Amino acid sequence: MIYSNTAAGAFEADQQDPLHKYRAQFLFPQHNGKESLYFTGNSLGLQARKTKELILEELEDWHKYGVEGHLEARRPWLSYHENFSANLAKIVGAKSTEVVAMNGLTTNLHLLMVSFYRPQGKRTKILCEGKAFPSDQYALKSQLRFHGLSPDEHLIEIMPDPETELIDEERIIAAIDANKDELALIMIGGVNYYTGQWFDMQRITDAGKRAGAIVGWDLAHAAGNVPLHLHEWQVDFAAWCGYKYLNSGPGGVSGAFIHEKHHGQKDIPRFEGWWGHDKENRFAMPDEFIPIPTAEAWQLSNAPVLAMTPLLASLELFAEVGMDQLRQKALKLTAYLEQVVNDVRANTGVELKVITPTEPNRRGSQLSIILPNQGKEVFNKLTAHGVIADWREPDVIRLAPVPLYNSFSDVFEFGQLLEKFLKD
Repeated sequence: MIYSNTAAGAFEADQQDPLHKYRAQFLFPQHNGKESLYFTGNSLGLQARKTKELILEELEDWHKYGVEGHLEARRPWLSYHENFSANLAKIVGAKSTEVVAMNGLTTNLHLLMVSFYRPQGKRTKILCEGKAFPSDQYALKSQLRFHGLSPDEHLIEIMPDPETELIDEERIIAAIDANKDELALIMIGGVNYYTGQWFDMQRITDAGKRAGAIVGWDLAHAAGNVPLHLHEWQVDFAAWCGYKYLNSGPGGVSGAFIHEKHHGQKDIPRFEGWWGHDKENRFAMPDEFIPIPTAEAWQLSNAPVLAMTPLLASLELFAEVGMDQLRQKALKLTAYLEQVVNDVRANTGVELKVITPTEPNRRGSQLSIILPNQGKEVFNKLTAHGVIADWREPDVIRLAPVPLYNSFSDVFEFGQLLEKFLKD
């Protein structure tokens, strides 16, 4: 029990919440003149209120300076991507030289696998989690085919338990050890998109390194959601999308991490572009590519300024709050949602099943709940009454109580509606 499951208890929890004031820094979809109950920050985060102001500033500078805005804009466009490095580094636990904002998630994964999936001799196999987000599976299989390898033979998928929908880390470690002489790459989603399971990333990375494999992570559902220490954990590479917990907008700019031990290598396989070239003589237009000695070397093109601005507005808030405070509220808010779901189960007799791990250190800001029988009908009723959540076939509703902008009152109101529609 975190707080009493009453309107007054939720209101009191909100008043005691040091982050409650940040709710006003985001714009909520409206439903009948009220803010919707928005629980899909794990799919598309809300717009930071300052986004429009910052975009208008860039438009004004474009008007005022034209091409000279690359140097004269209030945030010069030539180095615009550099505005993100320090804050992204804090969010993923890296050095600022190890991260770069660029591209989209799957684009970044492909660019990174060009460098870090290098099958040689017996080491050809890739290990991943089964039932990963489909884009990851497409990317991994296409990389194998690009190297002339069959996914049926060279992709090792650790499937979830059919009863729990979860993957025991012991099985991952055992698979790494069993294939240690043939593994070239381990790439897993840090937080599984479907169940919300947060894997023990440090332990899996350690096991992969002992096996002699490269270890990379898809952090689409982890960046901005759970505490990460990529540099300390000796992760080789990682990528994430910016539009979920980081609120970079629909299709918004993503990010990449490359551990500093891989920097400054001229002979590393890489798809090259001029924005990854040494800044000192980039505009001398040399014929030979000289990589920037940081993660920026993996850039291809100059920053899409207007597309990156929403992320800048959001990261300003992350910098103010910090991941420690966000994590503390996320633990309380997600536990309260779990409590509310348990109360609904008890009050209705409907066997709601939470497939997200119950242990707080194995999940982020997400609960995935099985709604049996008339689940889709109940979900549609919730939607019609202003709840914006996510339905996954055949019977799962995903809920993400995001600590930057969701409240305990949101969770309470959701519980009241869920109970009402399950009783109808």
